[in-house]
Amino acid sequence: MRRSLLSALCLLPLLSCAPAATGGLPRSTTPAPAATPVRPAADTTFRAAFSNDGVVWVRGGQACVARAPSFRTVCPRLPAVTDVAWNNGEAWAAVPSVDAVVTLDGAPRSVPVGRVVTLSSGRVYREDGSAVTFAGTAARGVAGAPTQAVTDGQGEEFVVLSDALRRVSDGAVLERAAGPYLVALPSGARTQEAPETVGQFGSYRLANGRLEALDALGQVRHAVTHGPGRVGVVGQWVVTVSPAGTLRLFDSQLQERSQL
Repeated sequence: MRRSLLSALCLLPLLSCAPAATGGLPRSTTPAPAATPVRPAADTTFRAAFSNDGVVWVRGGQACVARAPSFRTVCPRLPAVTDVAWNNGEAWAAVPSVDAVVTLDGAPRSVPVGRVVTLSSGRVYREDGSAVTFAGTAARGVAGAPTQAVTDGQGEEFVVLSDALRRVSDGAVLERAAGPYLVALPSGARTQEAPETVGQFGSYRLANGRLEALDALGQVRHAVTHGPGRVGVVGQWVVTVSPAGTLRLFDSQLQERSQL
């Protein structure tokens, strides 16, 4: 009898929290909120730069270059590279361990510039925010180490610094909460949630598992299935490069070139 009484007492706390027999929720219980989809983190360690000369990219410290029109890939052996850029037809890599920027193909060149953190097509930015040109001459920089930099179609410089998009010439803050991808415009720059390029053929972005061509209003006018990567314009081609180094070429309506 004593054992039965103890068993009943032990069950009371559990029964008091159980749902009512009718199947309704107890008064003190509220439904759990719907789960919020988790957006994959942007891979900003994979970087690429495009010009009419070709495409250059870096992944895991290894930089590669593929020049138009053959797009044959060359990946020279270098110490760990952190960023890449095109400048006056030359493909450059930032190599912080040797305090220099170096060319990736053609005639070998190395310019001592100090501890590099990021490159645009016009400038080399060091970890203190100071900048030089690819010839090593002093240029206007920023206060602090930028994480990304681009040069727009007018030669104006823009950087992402302390999570804000800034114009270098006057330090103006254009976006206080910058997105993960910095995009150069014919005049100006902006950040986006997905890799994008803006040029004479319009806008192209890698989003939603596709390569998308956008009109002036941001509406999708053409799309093809495509995985993660970066996108840019090389001459007449819209070019993408994947983290594995796979190149794909498309015309302005996203018809893919059959062979490289």
